[in-house]
Amino acid sequence: MKKAAKAKVQTKETDSVYFLKILLYLVLGTIWIKHNGQLIIPLGLLVGLLFTRKDHFMIDRKIEYALLIIAAILGLSTQYGIYLAI
Repeated sequence: MKKAAKAKVQTKETDSVYFLKILLYLVLGTIWIKHNGQLIIPLGLLVGLLFTRKDHFMIDRKIEYALLIIAAILGLSTQYGIYLAI
């Protein structure tokens, strides 16, 4: 008995949703936790990785990972971003 192949339903993202996700990942990548002037944890990178894993569309996951890592490196090296002091 053959099983019927399930048809894949592809959902498409609009350009505005894709652009908003890019901005979200760039902002999330620049969020760091600071304690006594020392950077400790890339909080935004960790939250962004969770968002990327649970993404509904799962189309360009590699691009999203790359954006998060680039934003985290730029936030660390240029001291540009959101720093939460603890």
